[in-house]
Amino acid sequence: MSEKRAGTTVSSQQADDERRGLMLVLSSPSGAGKSTIARLLLEQEKNLRMSVSVTTRPRRTSEVDGVHYHFITQDKFTKMADQDELLEWATVHGNSYGTPRELVENSLSDGSDVLFDIDIAGTFQLYDKMREDVVSIFILPPSIAEMRARLTKRAEDSEEVILKRMKTAVSEMSEWKKYDYVVINDDLDRAYDAVRSILKAERLRRKRIPSLEPLIDAMVEDLQDVVDQSKQD
Repeated sequence: MSEKRAGTTVSSQQADDERRGLMLVLSSPSGAGKSTIARLLLEQEKNLRMSVSVTTRPRRTSEVDGVHYHFITQDKFTKMADQDELLEWATVHGNSYGTPRELVENSLSDGSDVLFDIDIAGTFQLYDKMREDVVSIFILPPSIAEMRARLTKRAEDSEEVILKRMKTAVSEMSEWKKYDYVVINDDLDRAYDAVRSILKAERLRRKRIPSLEPLIDAMVEDLQDVVDQSKQD
């Protein structure tokens, strides 16, 4: 029996070390609890980092460049968009926001997962650019009454703004079938556990660990060597 074949081994640690990262997208209408779930994931998943967008919006005094956003000029932003250096982007209230392609691709190549807290339009742009790397989850509130109650309880918005958010939610919730998973957030602990379970399962997908194929092929040959040797004996 070939010593090379007999020595072929695989391990879960090796598979994890050589895994390609994934892009975990969370989307939801306002009041569904998406931001809370995202915060818990970042606190408890050591191999998960938040996608940091570039923006042309002026930096607030409480913000740190490179942590909250990468603050750039409009000319720089336009150049990045024209050269396909942004995976998704949008203009909101006169300011532009986008996801730098290079930073995300470097993270995925390093085996790190990237978390996106974006709307449906941004999600569909990511689909167009890197669908195989995207795992999308739509977070739903248990009812519209509960969604409105949560928005009101936050005491951050006027009644007019709350109604505007709910109007926006009509188009957002209509797109739920285009997401890979749907999680109903009627209980935060259960919803968080569901999202975390999805993340753990998606990390084990065969396509994310391409280095396994030659190793398993070698193990099959090892097995054939054993069978062939037993016949000779």
